[in-house]
Amino acid sequence: MANAPIKLLIAASGTGGHLFPAIALAQKLPDYEIEWLGVPNRLETQLVPKQYPMNTIAVEGFQQGFGFSSVLILGKLIGSILQVRRILKQGNFQGVFTTGGYIAGPAVIAARSLGLPVVFHESNALPGKVTRFFGPWCTAVALGFEVAAKYLPRAKNVCVGTPVRDSFREASLTQFLDEGSVTLDLAIPDGVPLIVVFGGSQGAVAVNKLVRQSAPAWFEAGAYVVHLTGDRDPDAETLKHPQYIELPFYNNMAALLRRATLAISRSGAGSLTELAVCGTPAILIPYPFAAEDHQSYNAEVFSKAGAAITFQQSELTAEILQTQVLSLLQSPEELAKMGEKAKAIATPDSADKLASLVREVVER
Repeated sequence: MANAPIKLLIAASGTGGHLFPAIALAQKLPDYEIEWLGVPNRLETQLVPKQYPMNTIAVEGFQQGFGFSSVLILGKLIGSILQVRRILKQGNFQGVFTTGGYIAGPAVIAARSLGLPVVFHESNALPGKVTRFFGPWCTAVALGFEVAAKYLPRAKNVCVGTPVRDSFREASLTQFLDEGSVTLDLAIPDGVPLIVVFGGSQGAVAVNKLVRQSAPAWFEAGAYVVHLTGDRDPDAETLKHPQYIELPFYNNMAALLRRATLAISRSGAGSLTELAVCGTPAILIPYPFAAEDHQSYNAEVFSKAGAAITFQQSELTAEILQTQVLSLLQSPEELAKMGEKAKAIATPDSADKLASLVREVVER
């Protein structure tokens, strides 16, 4: 038994922002025996690699004031805590890692009640309510942004950045250092300005509408647009142009962002991390309904650093967006500076740093 691998339970659920950093960490711990904790019918059941056995629990968040539905949710929470305790005890796990969200609560409570160490990763500049509440309970809180530490005064904070998928790490280190080496399976000529529009894993219908209204002027300026619309856009396929490529999603984002002259994006932590690693200048439009407006806090980090220009959705019109993009396309020196400042924010070895922190906490 002395040589048995260390067992780690990863609790990550719901969105790419929660799942991709956790998957990146798991890939950096090949000597660990890792199992996953998720929720039925959520994204993790599709994204988590098959080599990590999946345990699922039923848990929800408290979205409204206290009422009968809250009592039911509280009952589910207590049940899920007991369920996670059983999983941890029966599986002889030695630690828990979580990226927050609803699933973090039962994972943290169950682990700490058994005396097990917990590492919590918070990718946003403004930590979520779950992080602020449970952070002090954890053995360590790994931060994506240094500025987040001021909101967690009682936690043991370590800034490691936010891990990205393998393709982005490879892009950052070697594969796409020379823009001419970028190979895309998209019909984009060499040398033309390329605007990449994406709204994170959920898409962004409001941004999509502004882009379609603005794009004809960008086409006239010679730019191509790759528009990743998500799969919930009712106006999909309504704009047709030889310089316009519309897709719901695109897998080779590392190559696409390396090739991009400019990105137009929401400001979820995962998207920003990918922009930074690729050194892509950006116009950021924070999602206005994100919890506690945390995307605005994320965008502020990039704007203050000079890596991006931020517009609140409520103040942005198609005319403003159209003009701002044309101005940047006519200022290659400014775009180059923004790209360099984006790279300066990046932590390309974030997954290694996070894995080292997990080893330090779990193995001591």
